[in-house]
Amino acid sequence: MTQPASPALQSLRIDRTANPTRAPRRFGKWLVVAVLIVGGLVFALRPGKTEVQATSVVTAYPSQQYAQLTASGYVVAQRRAAVASKATGRLLWLGVREGSQVKQGDVLAKLDASDVQAAIAQAQAAVRQAEAGVAQATVELVNADSEYKRAQGLKSQGFLSDQAVESALARVQTAQAAINSAKSGVALANAQMKVQQVNLSYTEIRAPFDGVVLVKNANVGDIITPFSSAAGSQGAVVTMADMTTLEVEADVSESNLAKAEVGSPVEITLDALPGVRFRGQVAGRVPTVDRAKATVMTKIRFEKLDARILPEMSAKVTILSQAVSDTDQTALLAVNPKAVVERDGKKQLLSINGELLEAVTVNLGRNLGDVVEVKGELKSGDRVVLSPVDKLVQGSRISVASK
Repeated sequence: MTQPASPALQSLRIDRTANPTRAPRRFGKWLVVAVLIVGGLVFALRPGKTEVQATSVVTAYPSQQYAQLTASGYVVAQRRAAVASKATGRLLWLGVREGSQVKQGDVLAKLDASDVQAAIAQAQAAVRQAEAGVAQATVELVNADSEYKRAQGLKSQGFLSDQAVESALARVQTAQAAINSAKSGVALANAQMKVQQVNLSYTEIRAPFDGVVLVKNANVGDIITPFSSAAGSQGAVVTMADMTTLEVEADVSESNLAKAEVGSPVEITLDALPGVRFRGQVAGRVPTVDRAKATVMTKIRFEKLDARILPEMSAKVTILSQAVSDTDQTALLAVNPKAVVERDGKKQLLSINGELLEAVTVNLGRNLGDVVEVKGELKSGDRVVLSPVDKLVQGSRISVASK
């Protein structure tokens, strides 16, 4: 029978029914609850977002303040030609390509001229034959004149009758007529040769004026004919333009013609060169109205041409109330004046940086229509608050209202 353990041994026994971790676990629960409560208070006390309207800093030009009306159109060369030939033939040589600079009289292309050259050789032979006829008639005239003079001498001596002398004179007159006829033949042969030489010149297609080749309409081997209705034939060989005659042709509403008088200053912008503004003036108007569009074609001349300006470029013209200078066409930053606020005696813009605001001190310049010039640490495209309320300051949290 087992003896009960002594009290000393019982004190050394481990009590496994006890829960030594109960107190730390209870403390952990309260710690989590405290953290959640503090977080909730922080979130509840955190300032909310203020909904605002936004506008952008834009690039503007002082010349905008003089704008009276705008119109759109295209750059057009006033001197343009589809260069062709009066002759019909196969294109043997083409010496230019798109963009080639040519001078008046330069040979652009050549047609097959073998038939014309044969006709010239034939005409030259006819000229030589006619000249030989003149020489023969001249000899005949010399002989006839000698015979006539001798007959006159013999008559004075009583050896010839008057009838013989008259026969000798008739021979002289016949020889003179033969010379005149032969000279006419020479003139006719020379005229025929000149005709063929002109035909030969038609086989050389030359530039009618100084300009630039815009389009190559034919290739070597094509049949060139003045009337290109035939299948596979071409009329023009190249299309060229005088680049010194470039103007903008814009449609102006007939109700605004009073603002587009000839000589009015104009500012021109091209879609292909958005950062460049050209000065010009109204050069003239086509004296008729487009009934369908109620517009009048107005021609705008560039004050100074640029090599980057090309025919058929899309253009926008602004008719100005006065001429502008280079300074007026210098880009600057501008913003809606409703975005400017005054804080502590300073003009400021509230720039939007994510969900926070940054106060940017600016200096104001000229009024440019619906915007005002601003100078400060800004760049084009920056978004700022439009009509900010007094509670919006540096660091305020905001949300941008959707339009």
